[in-house]
Amino acid sequence: MVPDSQHKRLYKIWKGNNKFFFGGRCIFGPDVASLFLSVLLIAGPAITFCYQIHAKIQHRKYHEEESVYDNQLLGFPVLVATIIALLADLTFLLLTSSRDPGIIPRNSQAFDSSDGSEFNTPSFQLMAGITPHLRLPKTKEVIVNGFAIKLKYCDTCLLYRPPRASHCSVCNNCVQKFDHHCPWVGQCIGLRNYRFFLLFISTSAFLCIFIFALSFVNIFHERKNYQYFVKLILGEIISVILMLYTFLSVWFVGGLTVFHLYLIYTNQTTYENFRYHFNKTNNPFNIGVLRNIKEVFFSRIARSMINFRAWTLDEAVVNEIYTSCVGIDVICKNEKFNTEKDGRMPFPTLLHNFGYNYINENKIAINKLEGNSPDPSALANIQEKNLQGLGEKKQNCEGEDKSIAGRMVGMIEDGTAIDGVPNEGNSSSETIVPANQHANIQEI
Repeated sequence: MVPDSQHKRLYKIWKGNNKFFFGGRCIFGPDVASLFLSVLLIAGPAITFCYQIHAKIQHRKYHEEESVYDNQLLGFPVLVATIIALLADLTFLLLTSSRDPGIIPRNSQAFDSSDGSEFNTPSFQLMAGITPHLRLPKTKEVIVNGFAIKLKYCDTCLLYRPPRASHCSVCNNCVQKFDHHCPWVGQCIGLRNYRFFLLFISTSAFLCIFIFALSFVNIFHERKNYQYFVKLILGEIISVILMLYTFLSVWFVGGLTVFHLYLIYTNQTTYENFRYHFNKTNNPFNIGVLRNIKEVFFSRIARSMINFRAWTLDEAVVNEIYTSCVGIDVICKNEKFNTEKDGRMPFPTLLHNFGYNYINENKIAINKLEGNSPDPSALANIQEKNLQGLGEKKQNCEGEDKSIAGRMVGMIEDGTAIDGVPNEGNSSSETIVPANQHANIQEI
């Protein structure tokens, strides 16, 4: 059953800067256009080298009867090896760029009900909703392998980042085991795509060395067919250009590969290496060389924490329901109040309907009884009047709750589900969740 117009796929209302393709199945960074440049820089020289090999093969066939062409280096086996290396390199590039790097779900509210901290009280949550200047502590400490690690609070995603996670300013997401944002692949490098990134740069380095070595050997073998060096250069101009290009490129991709092999050896990320400068003694994540290598290459890739194809209520509809239920004004957290100018904080709607008449009556009765013995009948009348007033307010609140519940039931069709739990009679595999519970969405 197709959800109504009030439901949308999660990737369509995602607050990050990512670009989604194929219905949310492929997720790229905001600079996905740079991916085409990377493909051109890789495929261009490789295809040119394949063209040169094909030209050499055709040339040998033409001079086969004359037996004057004995350079058998650039043949069919080299052509096949080049094509395989090129396809592997582009595959690793696409796997790195098009998958979720380990994005952490956002919180729609600044407080987690499962957190038992001293700040998680109803009164403090109410004050946080109406006074945006109140904030949780910026850091809190946890123990990892005997080391104290500070977890930073992300004001954008409204959560304490897990160990080794960081917020990417380009993609506007918190990413697990954040390494860096690579502009060449147009994606963050994190927990779920670091393995493919390392395979991509190492395959690129191999391809550069492979083309450079064969081009050099080809020029060396062809020197006896030319009397002068200038003619040799002009006759094998393709090999000369490929040698210059791959020589310059291998310093970049080769050096990057060596650097990341060192990071794997010490179990660091690029972000940690430049920010914290871990060594062998104070790195809490170093578990030994063999286990470090196993963690990167031979461990199971973690499942995505977010199902971007899940159905969710439109954010505007959820805000309308939330406002009607709690009876307070929804104030944007970015809004700031100038207390020096206004002289007061905004008065919440929740307190507008409270009656204070019985408080005044209590005060008047107490003033009358000052200096005299209290009259039990007078106090009993005051208490009875207070209880009657509270009973009337309770009935009004119950009537409002029933009308709100009716509105919410009418908004969701039969066969759908709330909070990610499908109805028993629904055979569809699609899950419908409210937009304010993105953190609970798991990929199936």
